[in-house]
Amino acid sequence: MLHLRLITPSDRTDDVVRLIGESVGTAHLAVFPGAARNPAGDVVMCDVAREAGDELLTGLQELGLDESGSIAMESIDLSLSRRADRAEEEAPGEGADAVLWEHLTDETHEESTLSVTYLAFITLATMIAACGVVLDNAVLIVGAMAVGPEFGPLAGLSTALVQRKPRLAGRSAAALLVGFAAAMAVTVGFSLFMDAAGLFSEAKLEGARPNTSFVYAPDAFSFVVAVLAGIAGTLSLTSAKSGALVGVAISVTTVPAAANAAVALAYGDTGQTWGSTAQLLLNLLGIVLAGTLTLLAQKWFWGRQREHARRV
Repeated sequence: MLHLRLITPSDRTDDVVRLIGESVGTAHLAVFPGAARNPAGDVVMCDVAREAGDELLTGLQELGLDESGSIAMESIDLSLSRRADRAEEEAPGEGADAVLWEHLTDETHEESTLSVTYLAFITLATMIAACGVVLDNAVLIVGAMAVGPEFGPLAGLSTALVQRKPRLAGRSAAALLVGFAAAMAVTVGFSLFMDAAGLFSEAKLEGARPNTSFVYAPDAFSFVVAVLAGIAGTLSLTSAKSGALVGVAISVTTVPAAANAAVALAYGDTGQTWGSTAQLLLNLLGIVLAGTLTLLAQKWFWGRQREHARRV
């Protein structure tokens, strides 16, 4: 269940209460006339089944409540109520599968911001992955996966394409391009420093690397893995029961390739540089394509669910 706290202008409270009463999957409606001070108005609270939350949010926005008042939403960890149980039964579909589009847009907007923290994490992840590819160490590659933050802007780009939000698309694309460019530039310098310190060597880069050679040899499997990772990451982002590390695993197809390209560039190995760059771009394309198609499929599915619920 979700809990909604609304601040409504007094002249719109009746419309808001009517909308909540007519919406499927709602319960525990409470109205506090004149309780709000900034902005002035009434406070309306209710609970709604997660699978019915997006439709109710859309209706509240159509009433202009996001402009003239306030809409706040939070998840309820525990609700012991027969009315809540009945509301969940009446709502179409399963709450774990529901997509809250406004929440998704807001979350990806925040995670796709080109901030100092984002640049720091993606740079550190690329440097860790550089150590992993030179040493052919899978543990370091996993460590880089855990640090890499690039799934945020990738998900933001997919969300922006589905929701037709050009500003979010531009912000996400900038975070990806500038982030990887900065991380790779710093990693080139890091590789030269490690070489001067005797910790990196061209022989290690050019030697047999059975655990990490995939990052500079793009093929059909690279695209397939990127697509599967994109689907898994998107479902993790939209599901109420997502695992936090699913999105992190997306880094296995991106950060190591960027790191290998940077190290190879430091040694003047154009073959591995171009191969790793092609791998990176191919994986980014596959993840965005898969994420966009997954969101479109979810949007179509929930549209059908709502139509079915209205007919019943």
